[in-house]
Amino acid sequence: MPITFRKSFRILPGVRLNINKRSWSITTGGGKHGPRQTSSSTGRRTTSMDLPGPFGWRETTTKRRGH
Repeated sequence: MPITFRKSFRILPGVRLNINKRSWSITTGGGKHGPRQTSSSTGRRTTSMDLPGPFGWRETTTKRRGH
């Protein structure tokens, strides 16, 4: 089983810095039932939201590299 590394820091109220082995990201929002916005150093942007019960919603976009 591989060993993974992930650490999350609260840097301001409602703002988190997430660090893992390959990248870092900033997450904002997500207060009481609100949407969260996450922007990663790899160009990935995710919007997510908790829904009632065991449900959730997530939409991810990835920035394409120009050739």
